[in-house]
Parts: sequence; structure tokens; C-alpha cells
Amino acid sequence: MNKLISKLINFIDLQKGEENKKKVLENIIGNISFRGSNLWILACAIVIASVGLNVNSTAVIIGAMLISPLMGPIVGAGFGLGMYDFELVKKSIKNLAIATIVSLIVSTLYFYISPFKEVQSELLARTSPNIYDVLIAFFGGLVGVIAVTRVEKGNPIPGVAIATALMPPLCTAGYGLATGNYLFFGGALYLYTINCVFICIATFIIVKFLKYPIAKQIDLKHQKQVKQGITVLLLIMIIPSVYFAYRLFDEKKYKQRTEEFIEKEFPQKEFTLIYKKTNYNTNPKIIELAFLSKKFSPVEIKSFNQKLKEYDLMNTQLLIKQDTFDLKNDILNTINIHKKSGADKDQLINDLQKKISNYQVNNTKVSNELSILFPEIKPIAITQYASKDKTIPVLLYKSKTELNLVTKRKLMNWLKQRLEKDSVEVYRQR
Repeated sequence: MNKLISKLINFIDLQKGEENKKKVLENIIGNISFRGSNLWILACAIVIASVGLNVNSTAVIIGAMLISPLMGPIVGAGFGLGMYDFELVKKSIKNLAIATIVSLIVSTLYFYISPFKEVQSELLARTSPNIYDVLIAFFGGLVGVIAVTRVEKGNPIPGVAIATALMPPLCTAGYGLATGNYLFFGGALYLYTINCVFICIATFIIVKFLKYPIAKQIDLKHQKQVKQGITVLLLIMIIPSVYFAYRLFDEKKYKQRTEEFIEKEFPQKEFTLIYKKTNYNTNPKIIELAFLSKKFSPVEIKSFNQKLKEYDLMNTQLLIKQDTFDLKNDILNTINIHKKSGADKDQLINDLQKKISNYQVNNTKVSNELSILFPEIKPIAITQYASKDKTIPVLLYKSKTELNLVTKRKLMNWLKQRLEKDSVEVYRQR
């Protein structure tokens, strides 16, 4: 039995394949500084990551993360704490602060200059950190430090750079500053801080486990203070992230129930859904829907709202976007007004034609032009709905794949010009 345990311990022993401690420390200290080339590499990586977030390109963001030299000072701080080398800790934190400030300045300038400021999914993903981000940062940090302390470095380092994702949150924070969205700025900076702290803590644990030499002997009281400081920092990082994780889980369950409600109450064979939006963060929560041609009466909408409880969608309001006026009643009102005022028949006809033209779009002509200019899409219908004091055209189309950001923007700009409208909406039928 003892022999088996001994073999198992030998099998998982981290001391095997370990690099000389002195050489590891030299490499760590050499990678801390942000001067000259390191600073230029960081600035370029920030621009690349910002472009990736701007155009919603995961591949570009991954490339930026591989280039980024941000891991150096974070690992250096972890080594400094583990060895009680407070000079190394100070140097690491100072360089990390320089790198962070430079990154924020570069990303803020980029997003301030960039003409495209739409919020993409890659940006949104960096604004609500949760407990899963803590786990990724911690275990990613463990892998990174273990790799750093090996003779054969292997290939985990690039994977750690991608998994821990230090670069995108900084760029998202820059986006928040550039656009004045301080919720984005706060959420992204919190995610960045989580990554830094838990990579540092993972490094501290491995340094203690591998028994790196203590640089400065300190008494038990000071050792206890260091451990208490780390514990407090962990709690400050973990508690809010657990709350955010719960919110994320609850939101996903809510969206699943919403999808079930829409599928059962508005089957696709009977209703063509062209717009769907769920707002989980309002009170009450809101589900917004719009349909191609179906119009619902207030009684029907009330009935659907009552059915929400059957799907466990509590504190929720269903809003169906449709014309804010009944065309038939509006025409009758116009006729009555003209009768009372004694207006002539030609004037009456002109007024009625204006009302009808506000409600319809010349589908055939615009659809034919669309097919020539954008052959990758097949127009299904062009309709419009009234919103406050204006009508908004809606294009429903089919395509083999989702349109990229540039093509979709061109399509929307062309429609605005062609239909002489300030805004349009475009939806792909799935």
C-alpha cells in the first residue's frame, strides 16, 4: 500500500522537470519591465484587440492576446509575494500600473477616433464578470506558472494568454471611457482586476509549493498579515463575482423560458417573427416582439401577458411592436373630418393616399434593386411600423449565412437613402 502511494506521489510530483530556481527568477525579473520594445508591443497588441472587439472578430482578439506581454508583471508580483520579496512586488505592481494606464490610453483613443461605436457581443462579454472568470483566471494562472518553472516550457503559455484574456477587458474599459459608458468601464476593469489577482494568487501558491527561497526573513506576525491581506483581497474579488454568476444563471434560465413561451404561443407557421428583444435588467422585465403582418388587439395582448405566469415569467411585461394606429379607423376619421369641413373629393383622396403610402412600402421595385445590389440575400418582405411620431421600414430577408458587419451597414445605409428614412431595421429569417 505504501509503495502504491509512493508511486502515485512520484507520478504527480511537480519537482520533476523543474527548471533551476535561479534561472526561473532571472527570466521572471527580465519579463517584468515595460520599457522600449515591450511598451511598443503592448500598444500594438491593444490596437489589434480593439479592432477585433470593434468588428466582433474572435480570431483577431485571440491574435492580440498571444502578442500581449501583460502576464510578466502579474507573475512577478506572485513570485514576490511567495518569496516575501517586497521589492519585487513593488517593481511588478509599478510596471503593471504603467502597462494598464498605457493600454487604457491607447484603447480609449482608438475607440474615440473610430467611427464605429456599436456595442458588439465580444464587447458585452467583457462587462459582466462572474465566478467562472475567477476559475478561469486561477487555473489558467496555475498552468502558466507551472509551465514557467519547467525546463521544457512546452506549449501551455499561448493557451494561458488566450484563456485568461487580460487584453480584451482593458480594451472594453477603453471603449467605456471613449463613449462615456461607465458601467462598461467598471465591469471590464473589474474583470481585468479579477484576472490579475487570481493569476497572482495561483503563482503565489505554486511558489510556496515548490519552496522557492525566501528573499527576506519576516516574523510570523508579518507572514500572517500577508496571508490575511491575500484572504481579504480574494473575498473582495470573489463575492461580487458569485453574485454576477447567479445573475447570469438566472438570466439564462429566464431566456430559456422566454423562448419556450414564444415558440408555443407564436408558432412560426402562423406568425412570422421579425424582431425579438428581452430586457432582463428592467423592472418589470420586458419581452419585445414584432411580427411581419399580424396585428394583435389590446385584448389579445392582455391575454398573452396573463399567460406569462404559466411559463414562470414573473414580473414580466410583453410588448408587441406594431402600428400605433388602426389604419381602418384612421381612414374613417379622415372621411368624417372632410365631410364636416365640406372639403372636395380630390383633397380627400389625396389625404387618404398619403396615409396608405405611410403604411406601405413599394416592395417589388425595392426588392428587385436589392437583389441586384446584394445578391447574397433574398428579400422576403419590406414593411414598416409606427414608432412615436415616425414610421420605420423593416426588411426581412433570407441568406445562407449571417451578413458581416460591413455588408449589413452598407445595406442599411442604402435602404435609408432609397426609402428616404432616418432609420431602418433589417432582420434575417432563420
